[in-house]
Amino acid sequence: MLDGLAALPLDARNREQLEWLADEALESGGEATIWVGELASAAQERDLASRMAEAVAAEYKALVEDAAAARAEQAGRRRRTLGRLRRELCRIRARDYFPPP
Repeated sequence: MLDGLAALPLDARNREQLEWLADEALESGGEATIWVGELASAAQERDLASRMAEAVAAEYKALVEDAAAARAEQAGRRRRTLGRLRRELCRIRARDYFPPP
């Protein structure tokens, strides 16, 4: 048995995906509960949003660096690298709730 906890901003997309995952867990004979919570203060909320934005900004920066490095690759390898970078960009965007500047 594995336990887990995820903290995500409450929006329609996240709620729908969590409900879908909970249904999958239940159908597989597991347990699932979705909790909706609030941080104790606006300062905590700002801090969490800031930390999430910083983490995503670091991922974008690494992606940009990888894209710049790909310019020096041979055409076939560069094409594969760019495909991987596009997938990575989609993955980052899916978690980008507080877009950095």
